[in-house]
Amino acid sequence: MAEGQPAMTNPTCKACQGTWPREDHFIADLGLAKAYLHQDQFFLGWTVIVFKRHATELFHLAPTERIMLMEEVNLVAKVVAQVYEAKKINYELLGNQLPHIHWHVIPRLPTDPAPLEPVWRVTHDIAPLTPPDLQQQIHRIQTELRRSPGLPTPDLP
Repeated sequence: MAEGQPAMTNPTCKACQGTWPREDHFIADLGLAKAYLHQDQFFLGWTVIVFKRHATELFHLAPTERIMLMEEVNLVAKVVAQVYEAKKINYELLGNQLPHIHWHVIPRLPTDPAPLEPVWRVTHDIAPLTPPDLQQQIHRIQTELRRSPGLPTPDLP
């Protein structure tokens, strides 16, 4: 936590309560954050990285935390890009709807229906995966995470 910043807690925060993201979408404990496959897989491979403690802004973090968090986001982005053969990765850190630091890492694939639009502007029905497909996609990402050098080995189930 940055010097001079009070400890932040929010008992109404869905991320702090553990009600978002869904636990069955868990990919890995990265250290400062946890990675989950997003419930909406219209953009296959859409992953979220959720900071473990409650903070709403990057400037609420100590410089070393910001650096390490970005390394964790980078690791997941690199792995997702490899697993899904992404043409591009989109990164989003918004917090308007859920004020808790969490990154959306979204692979943009060759089959992307709107490659020039942000995902938020692409009208679509939410596309959840079946339980077997969900586990298969999580396993693909976990397998590549195990092979990736850089950070200490992520805690994988």
